Amino acid sequence: MSISSEHKPLGKQVTSSLHTVSKLSPIVELNVGGEMYTTTLSTLKKHPGSKLAEMFTGQPKLRTDSEGRFFIDRPGTYFKYILEYLRSNQVPTQCIQDVYKEALFYDIEPLIKQLEDSPQIFGELVARRQFLARVPNYSENIELMIRIARAEAVASRQSGVIVCVVRTEEDAARCQDALNSLDMDKKSVVKFGPWKAVPSISDLLDCIQMDVEAKGYKISFQPHVAEKGFRFKSHDFFYKFLFTWW
Repeated sequence: MSISSEHKPLGKQVTSSLHTVSKLSPIVELNVGGEMYTTTLSTLKKHPGSKLAEMFTGQPKLRTDSEGRFFIDRPGTYFKYILEYLRSNQVPTQCIQDVYKEALFYDIEPLIKQLEDSPQIFGELVARRQFLARVPNYSENIELMIRIARAEAVASRQSGVIVCVVRTEEDAARCQDALNSLDMDKKSVVKFGPWKAVPSISDLLDCIQMDVEAKGYKISFQPHVAEKGFRFKSHDFFYKFLFTWW
């Protein structure tokens, strides 16, 4: 049975239509976390190895919103800085920490490296984090502080957590009697240190406050004066962190 000639053009039209669908328009409309952007396909694919470029390579790997815009479920506020960099190689000078997170997500290596050279990111990654990596169990102790504070918060406006900070092994030995005494009194103490790095006890205290506040808590700290009978000034090593709940 032969195919009539009137069906042949239809087959060509279907093939042509499929080719049209598979080709992405050079002008792309985006909905990034509710913020709308219009840019070009070449801008989005400027760095071929990036996750952002992969999103628009071949058949797009993104959902669309009700208006047909490609949807990216990320904070839209900071995407404008990503676009500015892709368009003009302009490294942002605002919202550095947040833009850095987005650059990591989209895996735009040149932007990541330039942001890591900025004072804000360099100070956090190279200085502060490298120091905290030398403080044993730092992250675990932060979580322990929060658990103790929450347990003590019942029907209270504030709850306190006693922290012992020792920089050297000698200081740790000097504090042992005080720690034993507090333990006998059933008082929970979170101990930080010792560590081998330049930053001081006050530097570590600032880091503790910074990282607890980053989790949304309102805290302050002050020297904690231990009971009489200790052979040293307890406020050199013991501090009380106050969590304010309302």
